[in-house]
Amino acid sequence: MRDEPRTSSSALREPYRPLPGRPADARRAVQRKVTERCGARALACGPDAMADALLVASELATNAVLHGGGITGFDVDVDSGGVRVSVSDGSDDVPVAAAPVDERDRFLPGGRGWPLVCRLARDVRVAELPRGGKRITAVVPLG
Repeated sequence: MRDEPRTSSSALREPYRPLPGRPADARRAVQRKVTERCGARALACGPDAMADALLVASELATNAVLHGGGITGFDVDVDSGGVRVSVSDGSDDVPVAAAPVDERDRFLPGGRGWPLVCRLARDVRVAELPRGGKRITAVVPLG
């Protein structure tokens, strides 16, 4: 099940193929797209932009795999507004930031990815998909 782009600007783009199955695949797709757009000097990329975009893509993909039943849709685009990464999965559950410690002040595993995404991205949106599941889109600034 693949989600279809719903906005007029994204309707002109082809969805990313092949669909990433793992966070490493998502990172490679983002790196390839950012290098392509920024390497051609079409856009100016700040020194930390690539690292931030890769981390956001990795966290979104990881959450889709661990909590959403796998990646069902993926798109990456780079423009003057930043790196836009969209990852879809089959779960209707909206991500939440978990407390990093339990009631006895012991550190808990996990729960750090979503806060990282929200901190690094300028814009984060969660959209319900018509056939179930969700698409999370995060825009990481280039500079």
